[in-house]
Amino acid sequence: MRVLGISAYYHDSAACVVVDGRIVAAAQEERFTRRKHDPGFPEQAIRYCLHEAGVGPSGIDHVVFYDKPFLKFERLLETYLAFAPRGRASFSAALPIWLKEKLFQKTLLVDELGRVLGKDIDWRGRLLFSEHHLSHAASAFFPSPFERAAVLTMDGVGEWTTTSLAIGAGNDLRVHREIHFPHSLGLLYSAFTYYTGFKVNSGEYKVMGLAPYGEPRYADLIREHLIDVKDDGSFRLDMQYFDYCTGLTMTNDRFDRLFGAPPRKAETPLTQRDMDLAASVQAVTEDVVIRLARGVARASGERNLCLAGGVALNCVANGKLLRERIFERIWIQPAAGDAGGALGAALAAYHLMLRGPRKVDGQDRMRGAYLGPAYDQADIERRLKSAGARFDVLSDEALIENAAQALARGQALGWHQGRMEFGPRALGGRSILGDPRSPTMQKLLNLKVKFRESFRPFAPSVLREDVADWFDLDDDSPYMLLVADVRADRRVATTDAEDHLFGIERLNLARSTIPAVTHVDYSARIQTVHADTNPRYHALLSRFKALTGCPLLVNTSFNVRGEPIVSTPEDAFRCFMGTRIEALAIGNCLLSKDQQNAELESRYETAFELD
Repeated sequence: MRVLGISAYYHDSAACVVVDGRIVAAAQEERFTRRKHDPGFPEQAIRYCLHEAGVGPSGIDHVVFYDKPFLKFERLLETYLAFAPRGRASFSAALPIWLKEKLFQKTLLVDELGRVLGKDIDWRGRLLFSEHHLSHAASAFFPSPFERAAVLTMDGVGEWTTTSLAIGAGNDLRVHREIHFPHSLGLLYSAFTYYTGFKVNSGEYKVMGLAPYGEPRYADLIREHLIDVKDDGSFRLDMQYFDYCTGLTMTNDRFDRLFGAPPRKAETPLTQRDMDLAASVQAVTEDVVIRLARGVARASGERNLCLAGGVALNCVANGKLLRERIFERIWIQPAAGDAGGALGAALAAYHLMLRGPRKVDGQDRMRGAYLGPAYDQADIERRLKSAGARFDVLSDEALIENAAQALARGQALGWHQGRMEFGPRALGGRSILGDPRSPTMQKLLNLKVKFRESFRPFAPSVLREDVADWFDLDDDSPYMLLVADVRADRRVATTDAEDHLFGIERLNLARSTIPAVTHVDYSARIQTVHADTNPRYHALLSRFKALTGCPLLVNTSFNVRGEPIVSTPEDAFRCFMGTRIEALAIGNCLLSKDQQNAELESRYETAFELD
């Protein structure tokens, strides 16, 4: 049974192919179109997934869309009626789009499938629809290593649901409790994303990264006025302070008066107040997530927990949840946002609608999330030559040795290997790497390579077998979705004067022996690297450890600010030539910047719209 899952028309469109319950391929459309968070019909992602699965359009038994558009239209109408006459402007703006694209989305999907895959197939007869949070829950439970688990999903909003509790057992998954729009933890976080001057559905991770520079001075104000949280984690928002139901912004004048100022304008200097606001909403979010998890544990009696939905990408909250030990084991879907809905829809159709069996053997069915395109060596060489690149072709051993030596010399290394990752994190397939021991690497990567805000932290990749020697963590974290502290014996003592620094003044302090991956609160967003899922990346880390004694590397996504993660060798070469990356490994090809044609260099930092 071959099932194609699709998510589209909101943000992060994606496609996935599942064959007899096995995830064969998955990719986001943005990686092909080079348009960040591309919401369009995932034409190129679909073509890739079918090619990877080795099936033609006629071989697809069912196509599953990740939510139910008519229910979303129902929410739009009911919300407008509930708040009328407020919201007339936003309703008038949204209604034509909904009538054209959403209310009649089944017809639109059938037409698009016919255009892309052929009109001679009865796509209407093969088209199924999941529900948004069921798709999230399915993406979390069915690939997990658990026979049974509680499943918690949290995001902005699906059709009506913003938070759900489901119970999974074998090939069954049932939703037991829900919190409905407009009461949403994801939208609360997005409101502060908007208020602190970042883009909604894009800048939430910036708020999370900014939070450690501040103090949660406004947390009590948030709890007193914005959100009422019960002991079981259920909550309600006071909608007097928000404008997302009726307006074109997230917050309103009452919100501004509560916090004493209008929203920060994008790209203006950050203040201590902005940092304190970020710290405050992060603290409240962590509290709600932990309360929800406790409530789920009491209600379900389950020992394992699976997480999905956009809030599950908050790796700081995830790390604190893990340390609470409410559940014995936690598994988080790496593509936790809407892109993962395509995968969840396909799995929900196979297991729940078609009653396909589920094999459980304790293994993670995402297989490291390496589900995107790969390129063979001959194809890589052909593409690089066409792009004008100059490179050496090395053996496997020589490539690892030369790459590790470059990193040990302090160079920034582009690393394009194997299959592309599915989800928002680069996990050693499409990564920029650096030496975590370098006191200047964080600043270099932010300002000269990524062209992004200086406060943004970088994550370490670490050999799984060595993680407990460097961090207060001895669990798998293959998807960079858990934050833990650097061990006390790896930290560097600070002076009294340094202890009294505030906010961004703390940025350039070396807080540990691995300063490039140590955030201002001594935390790190950890990726554990496993030999069975990424042997080449594991070999590079192992060789770097042999050279330096350090089994870690800085790992950041291979892109600049506003750009999707690179997909093709050509994408990687363009980014290499437009940034201060000094070396590039693509397959067995090794490129040095000083050997390239200088005429191919570009002003890459202006090539993409800022996120």
